[in-house]
Amino acid sequence: MARILIVDDSPADLKFLETALGTRQHHVTALGDPAQVEAVAEQVRPELLMVDVVMPGRNGYEVVRGLRKQPGMENLKVVFVSSKGNETDVKWGLRQGADDYLVKPYTPEQLHSVVQRLIG
Repeated sequence: MARILIVDDSPADLKFLETALGTRQHHVTALGDPAQVEAVAEQVRPELLMVDVVMPGRNGYEVVRGLRKQPGMENLKVVFVSSKGNETDVKWGLRQGADDYLVKPYTPEQLHSVVQRLIG
């Protein structure tokens, strides 16, 4: 059972991720406000961060850069989950520190495959 933090400004996307990941007995923390990520991550100590790219106030790239500066988050696995899915977007996301990039819409099977590969 892994600790997974998901960050997305869309309640529907949060619910989908939370439900799909919860079926595999992961401990999932859902967050709709990217400004709270560091504080929540400090408490939860996630092994995996799944984060949307386009969010108001603070985008996913900024979220990842902020978390990477926190002690103990150096080995955090990161997956960008975004509708921005052209080849340039995916390459940029990986350059920004993501371990993988999941393009919306996706299936629960695709989600589970990414999670299994990154954290077992």
